[in-house]
Amino acid sequence: MRKVYKLEDLDCANCAAKMERAIAKIDGVDGVSVNFLMQKMSIEAEESRFEEIMDQVVKVCRKVEPDCTIVR
Repeated sequence: MRKVYKLEDLDCANCAAKMERAIAKIDGVDGVSVNFLMQKMSIEAEESRFEEIMDQVVKVCRKVEPDCTIVR
């Protein structure tokens, strides 16, 4: 399953790259792309565990960029 989310308050390209690398390491994530300029994140993950995976993604994003919000 693939979904695209809008990101709010992502402040730097370096943080976007850190998020992308950290999210890619989450079990069940098949692919991820964080675009700083467009303020969007595209994630491809197992459909049966998608919500569980997204909860982990939110935690990772908060660690890297506390002000960033994923619009779900």
